[in-house]
Amino acid sequence: MSSFVRVLVSIAVLSITACAGSGPRATTAVVDDAEINRIDAELSSASADFDAALAQYRAGEPEAALAAMAAARDRVQRAASACARTAGCDLSRIVAAQDALLGRQTEELLAPSGEDRPGALEDVPRIVGEGGGAPGPGSVVGTMPEAARTVQLLNGRSLRDAIEMNGPVQAALGEWLTWMRPFLLDAYEHYQYMRYRMYPAYEETGLPEALLFGILAKESGGRVHSVSRAGASGPLQFMPATGLRFGLGRGPDGFDTRFDPAASARANAAYLNEQFRLLNNDLALVLAAYNGGEGRVGRLSQGGQRPFWSPAVFDALPDETRNYVPMVLAAAWLFLHGAEYGLEWPRIDARPAHVELGASKSLNEIAVCLGQDGNPRGWFRTLRNLNPRWEPDRRLPAGTRIEMPESARQAFERHCRTGPRRDLAIRLADAQPAPRRSAAAAAPAARAASGGGGASYHVVRRGETLHSISKREGCAGVAPIARANGLQGPAYTIRVGQRLRIPRPCR
Repeated sequence: MSSFVRVLVSIAVLSITACAGSGPRATTAVVDDAEINRIDAELSSASADFDAALAQYRAGEPEAALAAMAAARDRVQRAASACARTAGCDLSRIVAAQDALLGRQTEELLAPSGEDRPGALEDVPRIVGEGGGAPGPGSVVGTMPEAARTVQLLNGRSLRDAIEMNGPVQAALGEWLTWMRPFLLDAYEHYQYMRYRMYPAYEETGLPEALLFGILAKESGGRVHSVSRAGASGPLQFMPATGLRFGLGRGPDGFDTRFDPAASARANAAYLNEQFRLLNNDLALVLAAYNGGEGRVGRLSQGGQRPFWSPAVFDALPDETRNYVPMVLAAAWLFLHGAEYGLEWPRIDARPAHVELGASKSLNEIAVCLGQDGNPRGWFRTLRNLNPRWEPDRRLPAGTRIEMPESARQAFERHCRTGPRRDLAIRLADAQPAPRRSAAAAAPAARAASGGGGASYHVVRRGETLHSISKREGCAGVAPIARANGLQGPAYTIRVGQRLRIPRPCR
């Protein structure tokens, strides 16, 4: 049964349950012919609008056509919800109609392109719809309209069918769409710039892109140099031992390839496909194994015979894993169906490019001279993600190849070869920070700043974690700061701008 059908059946069950204690209506259902006729008329009208949208697509108006298709599908979904609440309405007929619409859209969008098809896929260079922005021309992946992504298969099943839209997943959707929305949008932006490095591994192994985004969003938010308190590292957070199993680790030059977006995506795809074979192709179980260890999940599920959501598995897993799986599934769902939830993915020109340095420069200097030209939030994070081998303050020799998006490359040519912004970047890079005082010398100032209460304070900056703050403050792990601020593990969630109390001594 598809997730869509499950949701509708749940609505119907809840409707019946809600009426159970309301007297005669609980036992006698009166067929509402007028409402059924209205639903039939709405279904016919939506289908006609969908046919008109397909004709518009064939006529070479893809963006307007895709919007009209989405509107028609929304009308069918609303009709299905109304049908579930209406006595005598045949819900299966509504579901069949929606499946037919999706099938016609899929057939149209994935049809072979040609000169006589102005609306064919190769003629739709940048469509932004339910699933976000397509890569720009020149991408090694090529252009894939978002509607085509929705029909990608996972082990022969639509990803839409593989995600069970139950209570935990819906609660996770609420998390992503409220206080975590900025984090999700950041993750999407970071992913789009790294897509040409990461998605080919999924494309080659037959895994859906939405799943890659879901894991990336939950694991690191698209920050390549993320390191967890347990030692998991990189955009997809591999532990050292697991990374070694799949070819990740420190090479002769000392670089840990867990931080390499392409290498980590290949390892991640290999791991997932291995676990699909071992866990009966159960997506939720595979994600649980990725987070909580395949040994434990294999034992609890009896090799995939018990589903993840069964009490024998779900209730026996740690809270971190029980939270992790719904969050990944919800992020993957939003990647495909964001428009249905009022989520607007940013339009991003992610065409890959590079420059060769004409003079010694660091990534920090490049980020300063680029400014916000082509990106309103600046290019530092993107430069770090695409060039993970280099420390940001290390000056790289002339001739070094630096990966960056095409819009950043253009800004580099305008500002970083010569001119006042290049000079500013050099001047700031050469500036010396104030020397750090010893802990003993800093203690009186810290006590004074805290009013003598044995504590200091730190305001959280973008990119910081409780682990990184604790390490810099000389604390014995994250526990002292967590206790002082009422933070709950295992996530220890903090937000930019939050004022944290740092106990002294931090033990």
